[in-house]
Amino acid sequence: MSGYDSNPFADEEVNPFADPAVRGGSGKSNYSGAAAGAGAGAFYMPNNNGGAPPATSKLQPLPPEPYDRSATVDIPLDSAQDLRAKEKELEAREAELRKREQDLKRKEDAIKRAGIVIEEKNWPSFFPIIHHDIGKEYFQDYCGNFIPQNVRYSTGLVVCLLWNVVAVTSAWLKGEGITIWLLSIIYLIAGVPGGYVMWYKPLYNAARTDSALKFGWFFLSYMFHIGFCVLAAVAPPIIFKGNSLAGILPALEFLSINFMVGIFYFIGFGLFCVESLVSIWVIQQVYMYFRGSGKAAEMKRQAMMSAL
Repeated sequence: MSGYDSNPFADEEVNPFADPAVRGGSGKSNYSGAAAGAGAGAFYMPNNNGGAPPATSKLQPLPPEPYDRSATVDIPLDSAQDLRAKEKELEAREAELRKREQDLKRKEDAIKRAGIVIEEKNWPSFFPIIHHDIGKEYFQDYCGNFIPQNVRYSTGLVVCLLWNVVAVTSAWLKGEGITIWLLSIIYLIAGVPGGYVMWYKPLYNAARTDSALKFGWFFLSYMFHIGFCVLAAVAPPIIFKGNSLAGILPALEFLSINFMVGIFYFIGFGLFCVESLVSIWVIQQVYMYFRGSGKAAEMKRQAMMSAL
């Protein structure tokens, strides 16, 4: 055999049976379990200690923790000192709010006594031009329930003047001329805002402020309103031109000319009569309250002081 190997890269032939441990049957060679580890590939580890191969380690799941529904969770609470401090702070805030509320009420009472009324325009709702809110005003404090009722009853003048326009329009269509129709429109346009300014608003404000002077102005202007209703119910041609008002005299005249127009005028006459009677009842009720509340004596004292 030559001194050098003909193929240094050739695999060396190893005879496993050349191991004396294999031939003798005592012990196990380093290649024990080769058949079992043939499919293990790179994870095959030879047994050098001659003992049993270690068992493959495997992670076991943790056992479930016991759940107790009745168990309580300890939540750290504030100390007693912190609770007392918070309680004192809340009491101080409550006292401050109570003091502010009393100051505001005192100012409101002073404004009421001074007769100063802060009005916010709220009627009509689609285009507010005046303040009108009977349901939320101070009528209960001063005048009870009858003043709001009287204010509502006194609005019958609007119904009377509207029907007067209807009656006069029917007469105009039957050939009475356009002059009486224009006068009926003037009565409506001037009468509704005039009544609001002259007696409706004074009664409204007198009920809110309980002012003797405003009650006095209401009595004067409402007397004029009652006089107008009585004259309109009669409608004498000396005062009112032609048949521009639906009273009893034009109604009797139209019955002989046109029965339907006469019926319209008779309805207007009835409305003006009802408005006159209701107005007399309203002024009587307001005057009874005015005398009973002592406002009449107060008004007399004010008149005497102003005269002196």
